[in-house]
This record gives sequence, C-alpha cells and structure tokens, in this order.
Amino acid sequence: MFIDQVNIHVKSGKGGDGMVHFRREKFVPLGGPDGGDGGKGGDVIFEVKATLNTLSAFRQNEKFSADPGKNGGGSQMTGRGADDLIISVPPGTVIFDAETGDLLGDLTAPGQRLTVCKGGRGGKGNQHYATSRNQAPRMAERGEPHEEKLLRLELKLIADIGIIGLPNAGKSTLLSVLTNAKPKIGDYPFTTLEPNLGVANIDDDTTVVLADIPGLIEGAHEGAGLGHDFLRHIQRTRVLIHMIDGLSEDPLADFSQINSELSLFDTRLGKKPQIVVLNKIDQPDVQERLKEVTASFKKKKVALITASAMARTNTRDILISAYKLLQEMPAEEFKEETLPVYKPDVDPNQFEIAREEGNQWRVTGVAIERAAKMTYWEHDGSVRRFQKLMIKLGVDKALNKAGISEGDTVFVGDFELEWQD
Repeated sequence: MFIDQVNIHVKSGKGGDGMVHFRREKFVPLGGPDGGDGGKGGDVIFEVKATLNTLSAFRQNEKFSADPGKNGGGSQMTGRGADDLIISVPPGTVIFDAETGDLLGDLTAPGQRLTVCKGGRGGKGNQHYATSRNQAPRMAERGEPHEEKLLRLELKLIADIGIIGLPNAGKSTLLSVLTNAKPKIGDYPFTTLEPNLGVANIDDDTTVVLADIPGLIEGAHEGAGLGHDFLRHIQRTRVLIHMIDGLSEDPLADFSQINSELSLFDTRLGKKPQIVVLNKIDQPDVQERLKEVTASFKKKKVALITASAMARTNTRDILISAYKLLQEMPAEEFKEETLPVYKPDVDPNQFEIAREEGNQWRVTGVAIERAAKMTYWEHDGSVRRFQKLMIKLGVDKALNKAGISEGDTVFVGDFELEWQD
C-alpha cells in the first residue's frame, strides 16, 4: 500500500551513568577514586534510501527508540556508547515536529542524513571530582536524559515529469505506454487512488522519471476528491504533462480548472511549464469536433498536442516534447539551509517558579530539570553539587524572594526536595 503521510514517535538513548568507585588493590593503600564515565546514548538519525518510494514501513512500527549508553565501571572504565538508530526514508521525505508544526528537514538526496534527537552524554565518574582538598569524592553524574519527539513525515515524490488532469483523462494509460509502470486502469472515476512512478527511456543512455498524479477536481486545493492528499507530489516535478479528455463537454474549461487548482494550492505550481495533450483522438466523437477544440486552445495561445494514449498515437511525441522542455529547465536545487540548525528557542538556564497547593513549590527549566535527573541523590557530594548549581542559576535566591519557608516541598521535574535554609 502506498503511504505518504505518517506520525511517529522517536526517542534517543539516555547517557550511561558515571560510577562512584575507589581503587582497592593489595599493597596499594592509597588507591583513590577511579569511577569511570558513562557511554553516550544513541542518536536518532533519518537517512535517505534511494530504493524506497513509500512510507509504508512505518505503518507497522510507529515508535522508535535508540539504545542507552552503558554505565561506567571501576578502574576508570568508560561505558560503551550506544549505536545510533538509523531510520531509512525515501527521497522526498519532509519531516515536521508534529506538536509545533516546525519544519525539521527536507530529505531529497540518497545518503542524506538528519539528526532529530541527540543521545544523552554519559555522566562523569567520581575520578573527575578529586581535588587536593577532597581526595575521596563520593559523587558522580548520572547520564544525560534522552530526547523524544512526535514527528510527522510527509512524502513528496521526486519525479522529472508529472502527469496531471481530471479523472479519466488518460493519465495512467499514458504512463503505462511510456514506462514500465503497471497502474490500475478503468473507466470509472478515481481509478487511480495513489501516485504511480515509472521510468521512460529517451535513448539508450537517458531516462526520465514520470509520476501519474491522481485526478484533480474542482476544490482539490481545499481537500475535495483526492487532490488535497496528492497535490504536494506535483511540487517536486519540474515539467507537467497536462492530459485533457477529448470526450469532455468543454476541454478548455477543464484545462483552466486544473490550472486554477494548482495555483490555489501553491502559486509556484501554476508557473510550471506544461505540455498540453488532447487525448482520445481515436474516438469518432472527438474527431468530429477536433478542429473546433484545437482552435479554442489556439485562440488562448496554448500549444496543443493531439494524441491517443490507448492507441499509442503521438505518445512518443509527448515524451520527447516534455524531455526537451525539461532540458531547458534549471536543475532543482535543494539547499542545505532547509536542514535545521539546532538552536534553543529559549535560554536553557532560564527557569520559572510556581507555588502549588499548601507549602509546595515547583521549579521548571531546561538546565535545572536536566541537572536533577543527572544527580545521584543517594550521595551527599552529588546533592551538594546540585545545591551549588541552584545558587549559580539563581533558583535559591528566587525561591527565597518568593517567600519559601524551611520545611516546604520543592518539586524539580520528577524529584521532591525538602527546603532547608
């Protein structure tokens, strides 16, 4: 099944915990601290895989988690870092933060990568906290917490040429004639329920990729019919083959309607070069009014190719004309600037204090909550280090100013602390 939009949950790996450990060996009376550092947690990375053309793999698996880093050991042994989690996606995948709507990346080139969640760094072992005044530190760091995000993945097919038109205009038939694709073909509305890709040979050394886009109807840009789901696939194409049903009551009106829908969805779509094809000229009814129809297009200064996809009349001319137009177009450039630059929206050292029920207070902030998660609360040295950080960030001063009293409860993330002056 063709899937071109999914929501998934991703989570990086937590950093491994640093260790509190002292060297104890026979005949070594002053071993000292030798607790090792924790290993780094795995990143979550998206990578473009050229052989994929759908997001269907995410239908069965919507949650992805990288492994955490290993904890540090004695004898200054650093825990093993976790492998990064590589998630393969097809070319043309656009990644959004599902909660904020922010664009995180636009992946188009095979092998291109995007890191969406960074693994936590490993916590420091007690070997790092030894000083001349504290030669036996009973303190270490827990690993940095993981990152997690809810993402929305959208696929925009990357094709050189897109085939557009109303339902039953003959788009799928033309694709099957020009390429090795085998789309479903029928004489009822919306035969094509998903985009189809095919590769056409121009000569022995040259090929182009064509995409058959499901039929567009009036109001497609607002979601009518199937158009809203698939209009975005046309954004990736550089040249359009616009198929007109010769049996239509008013082919010129159909042509205008589709172009209006393109422009209303994205103004750039209305400016894409088009090869306009009047299809089904093998039908007697079309032959009877062929001169009249071609004259109406000529009056609007629209160049028209008459063809029959079913009878394979002039189909090669359509392909060659589209290819020549393609050669005149500049290659589409997907700049690296579309990839995200990881900059925090706010200062991580900022915090907020809120009074809750009774004598309870809650402190929220990126740095202070991360520090709480990385603290060994069972070790006095680690607790004192956290208290110094509260003073450094100004949390201590802010709580006193807010009116906190001794014995009050302070919540920092998931941790509950008792306030002491």
